[in-house]
Amino acid sequence: MTPADDFSDVPERYRGVWRRTLLETPDVRDTTTWVHWLQTARWHADLRVPAAAEVDRCAIALDGMTPSQHLALAHQHGFFGRTEVQPRARGDVCTWHRRLDVQPPGLTPDVGWMEFSSDDRVIETGVHGAYREVWERVPGSIGRCAVLANTPAPSTDDAAAIARPVTFLLLCGTWLMRVRARGIGWPADTAPGDTLATLLSRHPDASRSLLDFEI
Repeated sequence: MTPADDFSDVPERYRGVWRRTLLETPDVRDTTTWVHWLQTARWHADLRVPAAAEVDRCAIALDGMTPSQHLALAHQHGFFGRTEVQPRARGDVCTWHRRLDVQPPGLTPDVGWMEFSSDDRVIETGVHGAYREVWERVPGSIGRCAVLANTPAPSTDDAAAIARPVTFLLLCGTWLMRVRARGIGWPADTAPGDTLATLLSRHPDASRSLLDFEI
């Protein structure tokens, strides 16, 4: 933990698993992307799978995928980290501090205004971007919340350390999400705002390692 993480647990009303039912931007209206956000007292995990990818998904090892399949996988989004909620007069400001991310670092922080229209429905409006998202809490996700971490033991063998990346298990009610980090860092030429697809085009030989991230 760093000093920046020394903030309070999120309020009880945020805890559980939330399904996004609507995304609106000036150019897009999306009701088909499969999006779930699991929130414990401190930690979150989020997974976003485009509808086309969900239809085509099947159990294929990364080594067995074609370059086009690698590219399709690179368009998914997902992340894990700490959540900070700051009360304001017009509603809460929620910041998702991403520790692990399928995609490279973005240009702006992930911050939204949050307004509850009911106990199980919250509207998120972008602070650094023009968007509106509707989230509905999934039945069965209220109750016990827990987070378990499997951190690799220190090793002088770099290859052994990469073979044992950190894994997190997040539980809310009857729902479980597993997050396993990739074993490498971002390439040295990664710039803020780059996408994973862009990095794959620059570093095709590293595609498997860059894509080896599980949620």
